[in-house]
Amino acid sequence: MNILKLNNDTLLDGISSWGKKAGRAAARPVLIMWYVMCSEKTPRKDKLAIFGSLAYLVLPIDILDSHKLPIIGWLDEAVSLGVLIQKMSKYITPEIQAKADAQLEKWFPEYTKYEIVE
Repeated sequence: MNILKLNNDTLLDGISSWGKKAGRAAARPVLIMWYVMCSEKTPRKDKLAIFGSLAYLVLPIDILDSHKLPIIGWLDEAVSLGVLIQKMSKYITPEIQAKADAQLEKWFPEYTKYEIVE
């Protein structure tokens, strides 16, 4: 993958691939940040911060390698996403959440909100 040719379409493809592997619960905040980034109401500097954080999450670049340090290696992505969501929460609207949930329904159509306990 040529990182210099990274654009929104490439990033969305990466998010889609990553999200389908990570699961619905992990993909939801990432999709919400994607839609915040795509919103016209989000300032450009915040869009760049979101783009960088999402690219770091889905691209094969790591500060802490998750293959060598399994739990610690995932920690940098989790912290990055957590800080991002905290800083960008003012841009999260019900409409953005609905868009993310609609996309998740396409990726995970078999999902049910309730567990069946036997």
